[in-house]
Amino acid sequence: MGERSRERKKNEGKELYSYQLKDLDRIFSCMEESPDDFNLLYQLPTGGGKTVIFSEIVRRYIAEKNKKVIILTHRIELSSQTSKMLTTFDVPNMVINSKVKTLEGNEDYMCYVAMVETLNNRLQDKQMKFNDVGLVIIDEAHYNSFRKLFSHFKNTFILGVTATPLSSNVKLPMKDNYKNLIMGESISSLIDKGFLSKANVHTCDVGLKTLQVGINGDYTVKSSEILYTNHSMQQKLLTAYEEKAKDTKTLIFNNGINTSHYVYETFKEAGYDVMHLDNTHSNKERKQILKWFKNTPGAILTSVSILTTGFDEPTVETIILNRATRSLTLYFQMIGRGSRVLPAKKEFQVIDLGNNVARFGLWDGPMDWNDIFMYPEFYLENLVSDEDIEREFIYEMPPELREQFSNSDEIDFDIKAEYEKVFAEGKKSKIALERSITQHAKIVFENTEDVFDARILARELKEEISFRIRQYSYCIMKNTQNYKDWLEEDYMRKLRLKLSQMYTNVTTVE
Repeated sequence: MGERSRERKKNEGKELYSYQLKDLDRIFSCMEESPDDFNLLYQLPTGGGKTVIFSEIVRRYIAEKNKKVIILTHRIELSSQTSKMLTTFDVPNMVINSKVKTLEGNEDYMCYVAMVETLNNRLQDKQMKFNDVGLVIIDEAHYNSFRKLFSHFKNTFILGVTATPLSSNVKLPMKDNYKNLIMGESISSLIDKGFLSKANVHTCDVGLKTLQVGINGDYTVKSSEILYTNHSMQQKLLTAYEEKAKDTKTLIFNNGINTSHYVYETFKEAGYDVMHLDNTHSNKERKQILKWFKNTPGAILTSVSILTTGFDEPTVETIILNRATRSLTLYFQMIGRGSRVLPAKKEFQVIDLGNNVARFGLWDGPMDWNDIFMYPEFYLENLVSDEDIEREFIYEMPPELREQFSNSDEIDFDIKAEYEKVFAEGKKSKIALERSITQHAKIVFENTEDVFDARILARELKEEISFRIRQYSYCIMKNTQNYKDWLEEDYMRKLRLKLSQMYTNVTTVE
């Protein structure tokens, strides 16, 4: 029996778990030992109950200090959720949104929940003034938009809360604004204790060389859409779903609205119950779509990052990362959408179509958050590069293609091993490619009846040929895209020529 089912303690009508109470004590100890203007950062994984914890902090702080508290969020959904959670803790609170211009008549509230941009505008325009604020809590503190408000609360204890203590802007590290980090339970510990579901991860090797990195440090939408809207990637997505997650409630994350529309059409055409959601939908449409998703078994929802925060649907059974990201925070947020537990759900599926697991490690793997907090530049500089990830790719011929080579006993060919063999023999490196072409010609010849069929089947080997060319180029340390494109064209030309020769020889013999 996990801790979730046996270790709970009640507090003012709301149940908190022992690990949450332990973290509460650590946070309050820091408050007691630190000056009033101390900035503390608290890390806890998505699903660990950050909102529950800081709601109890608010309740206890107001009761003990009799000072006001302001909670800052960056999205309206988070403001509403936070306000509701505070109410369950018997904390009267007021939400400051775009409709609230002043505090007139509401000065007596001890707790305010505010959108960061809205509050900043009100403070800049001197429309609002807060007296006797002792504590400011910042939800999703890794976003940099909150920094602009720090100057308005110079003599206030600031508590930042996040699942990933890594700034969204590497040039503005969190250590510059927070003096200490308290780390909560790890994801693996929360899984072991029954608070989070276990992720069963399935990865698909994807060549990302065409992706470009934008000024925000992540892959651009434009380059992502070019890659992920092509037919090959759409089929790879559909095949992965059908092999690993068919008939499960599935949430798909994309980088770009066009990609999500393509995904919608791909699944719709295949006969699946699917809907698309992005930030252009109205609030009413969003609620209708999410209601449909919640109540429809096996539903598929394709989206564009809009559901990474402020969204909680425990019935999600599969997360598909139909995108690559260089954002550690986004990586954890996306997978975390499937980690909620239910009595009948202790595990969920993750399908990675962006080499994200190879880049960041397993979602529930060990993370030294303190090192990342203290040395973010070092962490980011040492992320595994796309080129290094692709060096470790292992090509597996799709089952439906393998069936077309049923007359061949052996279809595998290790181009790196062949290169090393050729090198040891003292021969030119291109001999390895020639042997690869010979092997491809052999298996195509064994499974076709004439040269026309052979050329058609040879074209089906394009993905494997591209893989072999990449591996070969790594061996000879010549990796320019133009060179690899030329090698691939030359490879196909020589393969067609060899097949023609093989069938000519057969005709001559006959």
